[in-house]
Amino acid sequence: MSPPEPWWNPERHADRRAGLLARTRIKAAIRGWFEEQGFVEIEAGALVVSPGNETHLKAFRTELTFPGGSTEPRYLHTSPEFAAKRLVAAGETMLFTFAPVFRDNERGPLHAPEFTMLEWYRAGPAADCYETIQNDCMCLLSIAATATGRTDWTWRNRTCDATAAEVVKTVHGLFADLFGIDLAANLNDATWDRDALAAAARSVDIASAADETWGDIFSKVMVEAERRYPGLPELRTPDNKERPLILDQFPAVMSPLARPSPGDPRFAGRFEVFAAGIELANGFAENNDAEQVRRRLEAEMDEKQRLYGERYPIDDDFIAALSMVPSGTAGCALGFDRLVMLATGATHIDQIIWTPIPQ
Repeated sequence: MSPPEPWWNPERHADRRAGLLARTRIKAAIRGWFEEQGFVEIEAGALVVSPGNETHLKAFRTELTFPGGSTEPRYLHTSPEFAAKRLVAAGETMLFTFAPVFRDNERGPLHAPEFTMLEWYRAGPAADCYETIQNDCMCLLSIAATATGRTDWTWRNRTCDATAAEVVKTVHGLFADLFGIDLAANLNDATWDRDALAAAARSVDIASAADETWGDIFSKVMVEAERRYPGLPELRTPDNKERPLILDQFPAVMSPLARPSPGDPRFAGRFEVFAAGIELANGFAENNDAEQVRRRLEAEMDEKQRLYGERYPIDDDFIAALSMVPSGTAGCALGFDRLVMLATGATHIDQIIWTPIPQ
């Protein structure tokens, strides 16, 4: 089979152009909404000391050469998060950015090495910002649907009504309803019991290897939960479409940058937004306990070293700024390309990126 024509082939571009123009309309509408709310648009630099410290993310590494000839390692960021939070520490209370971000070893219908992340932050009272950020997400889904005139979003035979009332459900509630797994039951003091979760997963036919950690097993159960959750009646509309899902209160051990929940520190103020089975957004009640965050990021890098034989630096400047982030700040990162895909009916991320990287 011959390779596809390059994206700049006139015929292929003509096929893609309607989706690309829809992308532009969606971005303009979202930008206008944020500006009406009083947000400031910022631009985060992409060349950074640390690309982020999530165990499984792989960054692009480069080298910065100074005029005298000395060099230092640098990375292309995997998220504008560290820069944006420093601006919150500096005094910005409502900011957003459409940031090009870079992640190596990611390629597929929903993944590209370079993509656009929409990220925004609200600084204010703890009782307000976290829930407000969740409401923001639903507004953005509605804006995208309006911009394209499509409210039924389909992905691999799953259809979500993007304008239907969302369902907010806790992770432990979802695990209990789908699998009968009591996620909190394997907590012993401050340590998650890996063997207890493995046994619970086996009871619902989710196997795990001996060298897999608690987090690995949790992730496997999460993947299966994402596949099965449409079977819950509360997640269906009267005409049997999926509702948008906000999955709230992730385990704190899986949420290094999120603030532990005041009522139960085993869980954290972290949520994810799903539509038609696609994860669109990941939001946090921001943790401004600098030393706790440092310990958590070091643990992430220890695990990265164990699995992949490498680690990324901890950004000391970011850690220093965290204590100046107001208590109650919340932020969210949304995969803008995925939002456009669902709103336009695209089946591959390259269809709605203006200049995709050739495969």
